[in-house]
Amino acid sequence: MTTWSVSARSAVLAAALALMPATRALATAQDYEFRLVAPEVKQGDGAVIAVRLVHRPTGRAVPDAVIYATRLDMSPENMATMTMPLTPVPGGEPGVYRFQANLVMAGGWALTLMAKVQGEEGTVENRLVFRATP
Repeated sequence: MTTWSVSARSAVLAAALALMPATRALATAQDYEFRLVAPEVKQGDGAVIAVRLVHRPTGRAVPDAVIYATRLDMSPENMATMTMPLTPVPGGEPGVYRFQANLVMAGGWALTLMAKVQGEEGTVENRLVFRATP
């Protein structure tokens, strides 16, 4: 039986670990996306638009993202200059982000969001199109 010194065993273990492929691929911003909770929202003042941030590979909702840019406009109706402010609405289930807006007209609206997922590099950016219904 061969006896190895502690330093020899450490060197062999370090070499083996260095040759092993990485088992965990690093996630990037492209591994995440926002999805509308509902494709239609009731038109009017105080309308609530809900989106879910999802980790694509697992399908799980991602809580605690930092949403730092939002835009709501009617570009789907060829009225990109018609914008409305959004107000974040607290509460709800983890991974679902809600915004309140005054949807003054029925029709197509585009919600653009930019966010950072904690512990990940890059920015998640999505443009989601939904309909405001009377």
